[in-house]
Amino acid sequence: MYLDINVLQVVPPSNINRDDTGSPKTAVYGGYQRARVSSQAWKHAMRENFSHFVDAENLGYRTKHAVGLIGESIKAQRPDLSDSAERLAMGVLSTTGVKVGESKRAGSDKGSQVSQYLIFIGRREIDKLARIAIDAHEAGEDLSKPSKDLKKKVSSAFHGQQALDIALFGRMLADAPDLNTDASAQVAHAISVNKVSQEYDYFTAVDDCVSSDNAGAAMLDTLGYNSSTLYRYATVNVASLREQLGDDAATAEGARAFVRAFVESMPTGKQNTFANRTLPSAVLVALREEQPINGVGAFESPVAPKEGESISSQAEGLLAKQLNRMADMYGQRPAKAWWCAVDGGDEALEEFGQQVDCPQLYDAVKEAVLGLLSEGEEA
Repeated sequence: MYLDINVLQVVPPSNINRDDTGSPKTAVYGGYQRARVSSQAWKHAMRENFSHFVDAENLGYRTKHAVGLIGESIKAQRPDLSDSAERLAMGVLSTTGVKVGESKRAGSDKGSQVSQYLIFIGRREIDKLARIAIDAHEAGEDLSKPSKDLKKKVSSAFHGQQALDIALFGRMLADAPDLNTDASAQVAHAISVNKVSQEYDYFTAVDDCVSSDNAGAAMLDTLGYNSSTLYRYATVNVASLREQLGDDAATAEGARAFVRAFVESMPTGKQNTFANRTLPSAVLVALREEQPINGVGAFESPVAPKEGESISSQAEGLLAKQLNRMADMYGQRPAKAWWCAVDGGDEALEEFGQQVDCPQLYDAVKEAVLGLLSEGEEA
């Protein structure tokens, strides 16, 4: 069972995801330059968005500062161990195989114990590791020379029910591969349905306190930007998500949260400069039983401006027709499909699925996933 989310979103002049030169990222598709936003940028925005409607206990941190987080949990559980909390936290994390050392970064983090790379760790996992460290301390066990039993306990803290964002986006620990978690979701790089040309804003800044006989700008620079209608796509392997969350209701709620976060989030690059925050003009969601289907082929030929018809409106029809044609050609009609569009949609969208608004869409996804999971268990 796969949950496909297709989104069309108009973005005004912006620079929401920069390359190494500071310009907006691009890609060549269908022989034309397109605006691009990386999947990593949008997944980060989704994770930030989760915090608004998902219980914090069901989420994780992507951080180098796991030692500090475990140490804080040790202090909360056993205030009398505050003086040794960092040592215990460092010992229990090192038991996983993750290498820990002093931070060389400037500021208050300098000298603190950090992992060599970012690790994805759930809040429940932090508390479990803290408890294991406390119990080992009470038993007089040396965490620098962990026993097989202690290693097994530490490993078990990372298995079982996963944090929602870890289950969706996966975890890869190079030094501890047995703790890796396969991602249940895939997010495509967003690309524009129209061809774009990079533009540059030449700007100046004036010194408010400069003397009257000192004319001219105090600063001048250029900033790259473009504007586009983006096609965004993501898919969730519902069976994999169910395996990692361990519960039908949690899986259905997780699928709902993923759809909502994908639809409503946006990377924050240069937002203060461009105020480019928008919401999608159209959302098409399909629950499929065979395989996920990315509809980007609808835009291999870029959408061109037409008098009296917006690019986003043209794109809606093209996307729906592409998905409908693919369903007919391969005989893979979605088990359930829904859509919503600001302009009310057209016949192709009506053929694709049921028209809803976004709150109804989120609830319909949750109910459909829960229903299909229940049917599978009965079978």
